[in-house]
Amino acid sequence: DGQMDKLEQLRAECLGCQKCGLCETRNHVVFGVGNPDAEVLFIGEGPGEQEDLKGEPFVGRAGKLLDDMLSIIYLDRSRIYIANMVKCRPPGNRDPLNTEQAACADWLRRQIEIINPKIIVCLGRIAAMAFIKPDFKITKEHGQFFTDEAGRSVMALYHPAALLRDPRRRPETFEDLKRLEAEIRSRCTHTY
Repeated sequence: DGQMDKLEQLRAECLGCQKCGLCETRNHVVFGVGNPDAEVLFIGEGPGEQEDLKGEPFVGRAGKLLDDMLSIIYLDRSRIYIANMVKCRPPGNRDPLNTEQAACADWLRRQIEIINPKIIVCLGRIAAMAFIKPDFKITKEHGQFFTDEAGRSVMALYHPAALLRDPRRRPETFEDLKRLEAEIRSRCTHTY
């Protein structure tokens, strides 16, 4: 499959990346995981400790919660693709610096080009500020659909780590997931 080959080629390039200082402290580049033909792309912020050790996105407690969230709407990692804005762990899980995000942006841009999803789901505020609008307010605008310049539907969910910190937000996230499911059913042809 052409997409698979292109993604593998991109991954091989990305694994040797030294565009910013994070390359000096990482254990693994966390490129992304999932279906290269995915119609739905989930974008997180950056790898944490578990992700850095395993080289896969969302494998810690937040990852387990993400899997639970997906299963609510009959999805799993084999049907979607998951990537992060920065591919290497910022030390101590601090927010990625603007310079790091800028150095890394091209990898994600090329992933999006290859996968060509119909729907992008931003996990958390940092991704939403990059993909929806710079002044995005996650508390007010989570679960709303926006359209990007390529005509894709883009929405933001609370980051699973935020839901672990504040479980009171889970009912809203359940509603957001149901809205996402409806959007997938109306826009996508082979996700379900």
